[in-house]
Amino acid sequence: MSVNRTKGVTRRQFIRASAAMGVSALAAPAGMIYAAGSDKIRLGVVGCGGRGTYDTTNCLNAAENVELVAMGDMFKDRLDSCRRALTAGSSDPNNPSVAGKVKVTDDTCFLGFDAYKKVLESGVNMVILTTPPHFRPIHFEAAVKAGVHVFMEKPVAVDPVGVRSVIKTAELADSKGLTVVAGTQMRRIAHMVEGMKRIHDGAIGELVSGQCVRIGGGMMDWGGEPPVGVSDMEWHLRRWLFLTWLSGDFIAEMHVHNLDLVNWAFGGPPARCIMLGGRQVRTDPKYGDVYDHISGEYEYPSGARVEYIGSQIDGLSVRCDQWFVGAKGKAFMDFAQAVFYDHKGNKTWEYNGESPSPVLKQHADQIAAIRSGARLNEAVRIAESSLTAVMGRMSAYTGRSLKYEWALKASKLDLSPPEYKLGPLDMPPIAVPGKTPLI
Repeated sequence: MSVNRTKGVTRRQFIRASAAMGVSALAAPAGMIYAAGSDKIRLGVVGCGGRGTYDTTNCLNAAENVELVAMGDMFKDRLDSCRRALTAGSSDPNNPSVAGKVKVTDDTCFLGFDAYKKVLESGVNMVILTTPPHFRPIHFEAAVKAGVHVFMEKPVAVDPVGVRSVIKTAELADSKGLTVVAGTQMRRIAHMVEGMKRIHDGAIGELVSGQCVRIGGGMMDWGGEPPVGVSDMEWHLRRWLFLTWLSGDFIAEMHVHNLDLVNWAFGGPPARCIMLGGRQVRTDPKYGDVYDHISGEYEYPSGARVEYIGSQIDGLSVRCDQWFVGAKGKAFMDFAQAVFYDHKGNKTWEYNGESPSPVLKQHADQIAAIRSGARLNEAVRIAESSLTAVMGRMSAYTGRSLKYEWALKASKLDLSPPEYKLGPLDMPPIAVPGKTPLI
């Protein structure tokens, strides 16, 4: 199957089009929430690792009159590295330097577990939240209570207690007229947007089944070697990808993107799931307590069943795609293309349009909504997709089938540590299906 080579759109063209169309494309009720007397966006970032640097760069490049004024992280080396990257020059015309938009000072750079509070108190009116996912419900609630617009990375929780918190905070954000955007940029890839529109318009008929596959590398070298001579808590925080209490495991931390697409196609989260998994390759203690493979089945309210296959193991055949099977045909979507077929295998449609940058568009959409006063709140949607991934992990860890409604309303699973302090912290036990309890 050939890959569809769509036409790219430069950053300059993207910003020009956004300025002309972004605001008018959104319904604009009365009231604009931005810096008083100005349309300037005063941006803060909480979480200054690679993702924080990436998202902040894209946000500053997505629209004009946006300035970074505050930064927060747990560790000084991470914050300093992010600050250096943001103030560096660039020779790439499609990814220009944002140095002129970085207005942070030493006095507006904050460290520690309470750095998020200080960022929110420093006069920002929009914040990017990119700490390990465990902290997202805490930081999201604080930002909304402070009256600050939020861009937050996925997943937005690692357990059902966190999901419930995010949903509650989403309601508060609505009541305050705040915008909330999630870093599910696949929702803004042009061929996926058009493909989903066709699915919802009935192009392949009622959905009867599907498949979601993400098989990728083992992330074995992520974060470098475990730090030596530091407290348990610091070890966890610096190796957070491999700690379930911080990342949610790979099905939540990364594969939530793909499961979010499945929920998009079916119009909401699944009704139940059953999964199996384990750790076959990432067995060294430096890989914490996460699994390296999980597979199983999600069942949606209509009765349609979706096969999920996920892994992070080096040397496997790499795949990242979704199939949706309907009564009249089927649809294939991956990062490069969206193609529809009839049940005889004949191609019935393929996207051939332009492909603006989805990572720029997610920020441009939010900034346009802030300036126009339009409602834009993706928090409940990403909370539902986060729980879709979390319940899959819970099923794999315990070997139990479970219902989405039970996970949402009844599960008491809360992975929070006893205290947020740089000190001793036991390594969580590795889950064993059939023995680990379902909480």
